[in-house]
Amino acid sequence: MKLSYLQKGCGKDLLMLHGYLATKESFYPQIEYFSRFYRVTSLDFLGFGNSGELTEPYSVSDYADWLCAALTQLQIQSPYVIAHSFGGRVAVKCLSRGNLFERAVLTGCAGIVPKRTLRYKLRVKTYRLVKKFAPRYAEKKFGSSEYRSLSPVMRESYKKIVNEDLREDAKKIQVPVLFLYGDRDTETPLSSARVYHACVKDSRLRVLENCGHFAHLDNALAFNLAAEEFFK
Repeated sequence: MKLSYLQKGCGKDLLMLHGYLATKESFYPQIEYFSRFYRVTSLDFLGFGNSGELTEPYSVSDYADWLCAALTQLQIQSPYVIAHSFGGRVAVKCLSRGNLFERAVLTGCAGIVPKRTLRYKLRVKTYRLVKKFAPRYAEKKFGSSEYRSLSPVMRESYKKIVNEDLREDAKKIQVPVLFLYGDRDTETPLSSARVYHACVKDSRLRVLENCGHFAHLDNALAFNLAAEEFFK
């Protein structure tokens, strides 16, 4: 596989998993900080950054399989992990299968599908109807800007990813997990964090004030200190 990653520091392995449409460089403050204590590896998921492109639509499980293969290729075993948003989805799926990671900090972790409202269901039905007769108009009218920016194969992958709820996977996690969220996160709100926290036995939940979905960038120092304390 074509795998793009950066590695810095030495010692215990610490892996960083980026969010959707982001890249390995999105953890720059964490890479600089934690590489003083750990061997930090930040990689681009398949389909993002400089890693290879998707040849078929990947689900969260497919990305988990890919990540396991990537860690084998990089000879990384039982690392700590910091994962953001979509990276958190993949981390949860991996953790549900066993102790691939020794400890995990999940920030703005996606994967809790909210209860669908009547308005949402009607919009989906309308989209499917319009798509039959005017597919281009349907994609332009109903798809998000994020969705519209994707290639056809990435769009199919995106639909698989965002429609999978990971509560049952989270209940299988047996290693220490810290959910570290911003109090102003509107993408993965605190209600999602509390669901995850309730699902993962003995997990911890910490909220960073005045931070949004990118809490690790909004207040990098507070984030790094909280993660460092948890790892130690």
